[in-house]
Amino acid sequence: MKKLAMMIALIGMIPFSYGQTKVGDVTLPNSLTFGKHKMDLNGAGMREKFWIDLYAAGLYLTTKTSNADEVINSDQAMAVRLQIVSGMVTSEKMTDAVLEGLEKSTKGNIEPIRNELNKFLAFFEEEIKKGDVFDITYQPGRGTVAYKNGKEEGVIEGMEFKKALFGIWFCPKPADDDLKEDMLGK
Repeated sequence: MKKLAMMIALIGMIPFSYGQTKVGDVTLPNSLTFGKHKMDLNGAGMREKFWIDLYAAGLYLTTKTSNADEVINSDQAMAVRLQIVSGMVTSEKMTDAVLEGLEKSTKGNIEPIRNELNKFLAFFEEEIKKGDVFDITYQPGRGTVAYKNGKEEGVIEGMEFKKALFGIWFCPKPADDDLKEDMLGK
């Protein structure tokens, strides 16, 4: 009986992380559902700049892939979750980062998606705080749907905008090469 009690106590001390993945100090779920679309974590990593962790990011797909072009061009449901881990991430810096990323993603040709871009940038006008969670999703038939802390911020229709937006992380010159590789599960 004493051995059984000790075994139960030891089992109770084992941390169970089924259904979650640790990225730095952040725990990301292994699956997400938006609308009618269930997506599984393809890969995750930390966005760093000058050795400072800015946000944990996870790529969620309906079918896993390590091919960046498939992610960009696919008309399947997908999401990138960003969990802010630094107080250095502000609305202004997020806006600048999105603009810089879209410049690279579109090879400097932002004008065809300028209206969609302006609408998307408005989603970041509210103060950003450490711990905030952004889900940038693509839902076929609906468009790019952005969420902040679980609240829908808005929808942007069009596949071209989706391609450019996901290109921020997955184009040939992404925001962060290591993060790209991590989210592609490489």
